[in-house]
This record gives sequence, structure tokens and C-alpha cells, in this order.
Amino acid sequence: MGAARDILHLNVADFAVEVERLVDSRLKTRPVIIAPEGAARAAVFDHSEEAFQAGVRKGMALKRALRYCKDAVVLPPHPDRYERAMREMLGRALPYSPLIEQTDTQGHLFVDLSGTSRLHGPPQDVGWRIRKTLHKDVGFLPIWTVAPNKLLAKVASRLVKPTGERIVTSGEESRLLRPLPLHMIPGLEASDVFRLRDFNLRRVGEATQLTPAQLDVIFGKRAATIHNLLRGMDDSPVLPVDERRPRIIADHDFGNDTNDLHRIEGALYALVEEACADVRKRGMAAKRMGLWLDYSDGKRMHRTRIIKPPSANDFTLFEVAQDLLHKAWMRRVRIRHMRLRLDRLSYPTPPQLDLFEDIRKEQNDKHELVATLDAIRDRFGTDAVRMGRTISGDGRKINHFKVLGSLSPDPNTHPPASRP
Repeated sequence: MGAARDILHLNVADFAVEVERLVDSRLKTRPVIIAPEGAARAAVFDHSEEAFQAGVRKGMALKRALRYCKDAVVLPPHPDRYERAMREMLGRALPYSPLIEQTDTQGHLFVDLSGTSRLHGPPQDVGWRIRKTLHKDVGFLPIWTVAPNKLLAKVASRLVKPTGERIVTSGEESRLLRPLPLHMIPGLEASDVFRLRDFNLRRVGEATQLTPAQLDVIFGKRAATIHNLLRGMDDSPVLPVDERRPRIIADHDFGNDTNDLHRIEGALYALVEEACADVRKRGMAAKRMGLWLDYSDGKRMHRTRIIKPPSANDFTLFEVAQDLLHKAWMRRVRIRHMRLRLDRLSYPTPPQLDLFEDIRKEQNDKHELVATLDAIRDRFGTDAVRMGRTISGDGRKINHFKVLGSLSPDPNTHPPASRP
């Protein structure tokens, strides 16, 4: 057990909506939905508390959201505004600690206040002070919580949302977590929640009755991670404000340049499969995917996409990767090299358990299949089971890749080595 820590979590609920309300005060009491304009399959990017109470959820199809909340004001996202607002939040927190982690551009900050009491007073005083400063200077009224680690601070924020504060002291972990439904725990993936539900375990207190041996049977190598999450144990540090978050980068060199769709999609699936496995081992989910194609004439095409909700599921992310491939593959020239990047890693979004039965079953099947594949590969090796699309006509694996961590070169400034 490490030294006691004091982690402050700041969270502006419905951040994008709050930023838009600062721009236009007429939106203050109206239901608001943030979604792309003119997109045939637009999904909800953010929503106000009023829209939430009407049944709107992030990631929901805009058409469906408007059926639930017909009087909502629909606005397009303005990422530049949200980035500026995050810089304002960061600037108000910086005087109190150099260890400030910005997990996204949606109004979340972790601040490590361990050992700063003699300079700035108790952590709860710092939380009040930053909240007051943000309200006065920017107009935000953030939730703030203080806890011994990031996981507990995040859970406490979810409990007091959309407004409020909470202090979690060391030793209070069990009392805080035991009554909660499993999907409230950051780091538990949808597959974990569904698997525990198979044993009729729906709350943290019920799941903590499982012994380490039983968890090992259910989750394999992930058992220790599940054990710690259910008990509020989290040693992950608050990263310094200027430290880049980990990125997963996977490369494939085709050897012989190709424009064969089966071969290219097979290699792409292998990259997605290996990168997702790495993300799952970290207990994280990816919020963004990037795909780079290098052609035989030296040209490069690049496309990126935000993943909503964040995911580490092979099948879900392969659909995203296929879409990026079709958008980046705009030339008839053969492809020489392909690179996939997953970044903006974060805790998985709590799974939506109130979906229609057919949608819920489809999601459950995807997560169960990935969990089963992981268990088989953990026990018998990564080549014990393979997807057919990753095998060439002669039965050989068609992929050759490497997965890199946070020290990976930036693909925009360090092009991958091409074939001689």
C-alpha cells in the first residue's frame, strides 16, 4: 500500500452545453442537444440535464433523441470553444499542483494535492477555492470531489452529478461502493458487467463476495484488475499536465504492394485485434482512432474519427476502421504500408443497460465473444484462435505488426519505413 494521497476531481457536468450557454444565455433553462448538423446518422455529442430527464443519452441517434425531447434546441459541436474552456479550467487549477491530468476536453480534471496542505490548506478548501474562481472568472459551477485515488474520486463525481461535492476518506471505500450498480465503476467494461450479470450479480457488494479463484475462472488474466476495481483500489498516478497520454500504434508492411481488398481488410482487422487487446490489458477504452495509408508512389492519406462511446471491442472498432479505410483509400495506386492508432485512452464509458432487447443482445454477444477469445488466447497463446479474414488463401497469417506504447513516434512527423 502506497502513501496516502489526496486526489481532487473537477467535473463540469454537460460541459459542451455549459460552454454554449455561456455564449448564449437564452439557452440557460432550455433543453439542449449538441449534435452534428446535416448528418444523416447524426449522434448526440452532449445534452443538458433537461434533455437527460426526457430520456436523451450521449451516442443516441439524433432522430430518436428528438422523439424523446421534441422541444430541444439542437446546436452543432464547437470543439475550438471546448478546448479554450478546458484551458481556462486548467489555468485556474495550475497554481495548486503541477500534477494535473486532463482526461478529455469534456470538463474533467484530476489534480493531485498530496502533500500540498501546508501551502494551500486542506484539499477540500482547494476544491471550494477553484470552484469559486471558475464561477467568478468563467461562469462554470463544477462538481468537485476529493478521494484517495482517481477511481474513487470519479465514482464520487458520478454520485453527486449534476452538481455538488463529496469527500471520500481512506477506509470509506467499501461503504461507498457496495450499494452501487456495477456499471457505475470506472474501468469495468460492458463485457465485465454482462458477464457478472450472468451470475445474477448486479451490485458491487454482491460481486465482492467472489473469491480470487472464482474471479480467475471467470476473467482469466483480467481477474486481478476486476478484484481491485470492485474494491476501489487504484494506484494509477495523476499525470503531469505536459505529459502525453499513452497511445497504441500498430503497423503493417504488406511486403508486396497491393490493392486486394481481402488482404488489406484482413491486415486491418489484425491491427485492430492486437491494438484492442493492448487497450483492454490496460483496463482502458479508446476515444479516437486514426488510420494512415502509404501508397507505393510515396503518397500518404490519413483519416481520424472520434469513437462514441469509447470502446476496446474488436468488432466495434473494426467497423470504425473499415469506415476510415474507405475514406482514406481514394486512389488506384497500390498500398505499401498501413498504420492504426488508438489514443485518448480513458476509463470505459458505463454501459447503457436500458437499451432495446435486440440491441442489448447484439452488444452482449460482441463483448462475450471478445472475452471468450481473450480467455482462450491467454491460456493457449495468441495463435490458438484466429479470425478467418486474417488468414491468406494458403493458410498463413497475412499480418505483420508491432504495437507501441506512449513513446511511439508521431505518425505525422515520423513516417514508417517503406519497403526497399
